Amino acid sequence: MAVPTFVDSVTLHVVAGRGGNGVASVHREKFKPLGGPDGGNGGPGGSVILRVDPDVTTLIDYHHSGTRKAGHGGHGAGGHRNGHHGEDIVLAVPDGTVVTEDGELVADLVGAGTELVIAEGGRGGLGNAALASAKRKAPGFALLGEPGEDRTIALELKVVADVGLVGYPSAGKSSLIAALSRARPKIADYPFTTLVPNLGVVRAGDVTFTVADVPGLIEGASEGRGLGHDFLRHIERCAALVHVVDLATLEPGRNPVEDLDVIEGELQRYGGLEDRPRLVALNKADLPDGREMAELVVEEIRTRGWPVYVVSAASRDGLKELTFAMAEIVQAARKERVVEKAERIVLRPKPKGSGEEFTISETGEGWRVRGEKPERWVRQTDFSNDEAVGFLADRLNRIGIEAKLLELGAVEGDPVLIGPADNAVVFDFKPGLDAGAEMLGRRGEDQRFSESRPAAQRRREIDEAMPERGEFETRADVARRLDARDSAEDED
Repeated sequence: MAVPTFVDSVTLHVVAGRGGNGVASVHREKFKPLGGPDGGNGGPGGSVILRVDPDVTTLIDYHHSGTRKAGHGGHGAGGHRNGHHGEDIVLAVPDGTVVTEDGELVADLVGAGTELVIAEGGRGGLGNAALASAKRKAPGFALLGEPGEDRTIALELKVVADVGLVGYPSAGKSSLIAALSRARPKIADYPFTTLVPNLGVVRAGDVTFTVADVPGLIEGASEGRGLGHDFLRHIERCAALVHVVDLATLEPGRNPVEDLDVIEGELQRYGGLEDRPRLVALNKADLPDGREMAELVVEEIRTRGWPVYVVSAASRDGLKELTFAMAEIVQAARKERVVEKAERIVLRPKPKGSGEEFTISETGEGWRVRGEKPERWVRQTDFSNDEAVGFLADRLNRIGIEAKLLELGAVEGDPVLIGPADNAVVFDFKPGLDAGAEMLGRRGEDQRFSESRPAAQRRREIDEAMPERGEFETRADVARRLDARDSAEDED
C-alpha cells in the first residue's frame, strides 16, 4: 500500500481539556479550628490551537493521527491553592488552510503565525473561598470544572499563490516553473509526473510573487476524472491563471486550441474563477514545428481577449516577457486588495451578555430551557451536594427563569429540562420555594460555622456578666443566672 506524501484534506477530531474542580475547604490551625473557607479554584483546561507554520506544506500528520487532545486542568486544594492550567496543544497547519465544521466555514487561515482556538478548554470550577460573599460567608460547596469543547472539523489546504499554471499533463508546467524560479519539481516525459502542487518564487523587476504548478487537468476533471479534480481548489486564491499549452503534443487528435478549450471548460464547470485574468503560454516552441504551430494558432487565441506568449522552458525564449506580464497582473491585484480591504474570515467569540440569556419552549417532555448561562451553571453543579443545588436554583431564579415559566403557564410538578435533548438535566417545577430552604435551613453557609457562632456569643455574654472584683460568682453561676433571665423574658 502506497504511503501518501502530500495530503491536502483531512478530518480531525479535537478535544479540549476539562477544567479542574473547585474544592470546599475550611481553614484550620491550632486554637482556630474553623478559620473560614479556603478552598482553591480548579485550573482551566488546555485548548486546541491551529497555527499557520510556513515550514509546513501538507496535512499529512493529521492523516495518520486524526484525534488530538489537550491537557486537563488540575483540581483546587485547601489553603487557597488553585489547580494548574491544562496544557494547550498547538497544531501546525500550512498557510491557506480552510477550516469547516458540518460543511460551514469556520475560518480561513492565511498568513504565517495566524492562530485559531478551534477547541477551547473548559473553565475551572470556583472553590468555596471564591464563592464567599457578604451574604454567604461560609459556603459549604464548590463548583465543578466544565468539560472542554469536543469538535470534529475538516481541514482543507488551498495553496496561497499569486499565479496558477494550468494545463494538460506533460504540457510543461513543471519545466516552466523550474525555469522561472528556483523550484525543482520532478520532471519526466510521461503524463501525471506532478502528483503534488509545486510552488516557486519569481522575481520580475521590483515585484516578487509566487507561482503554483497545479497537477495536470484532463477533460472531466471537474467531475472527478484524473488527478486534477483533487487540486482544482489550489488555484482558487490565485490572482491570475496561465494556460500552459503544448505546441508539440504527440497524441493524435489534439491541437493547442482544442486543449485550451478543454481546460477552460473544466475551470468554468468548477466555478468561481471567472474573474481571474488569463494569460496563455504556448510552450515548447524550441521543438521541431513548434514555431510553425504557434503561428497558426496565436491569432485565433488572441481573438478571445487573452494575451499570448510563445515560450520555451528549455531554451528560456519568451520567459522574460511572460514573467513581467504575470508581475503586472499580480501588482494590480495587490493594489486592489489594499484599496478594497478585502474581507477575511475571522473567528470572533460571541459577545458576553448580549441577546437573550435563555429561551423556554414547551415540548412533549416538559419545559425546555436553553441558554449559555443556565447550561453552564448546570455543568458546574455538584448534584450530590444539597447546598450546591440550592445555589443553582437561586442563580436560575435570579435571571428570571421561574417568572418566565409562570408567565408561560407552568404549574407545580411540571418537568423542567435544562440543556439539549440528548444531555438535559430534569427538575420538578416548584414555584415560590426558597432554594434549599427545606433541607438547609439557612442556605449558603457551612453549618459547622453556624453552630460555632451561638457558643462564641454565649461566652461573650458570660464574660460581660461576670461580677466585679471582690464578689464571688463562678462562670457556671453566671450562666444559670442568664438562663433564668432568658426564661423569664420568654414567659413574658
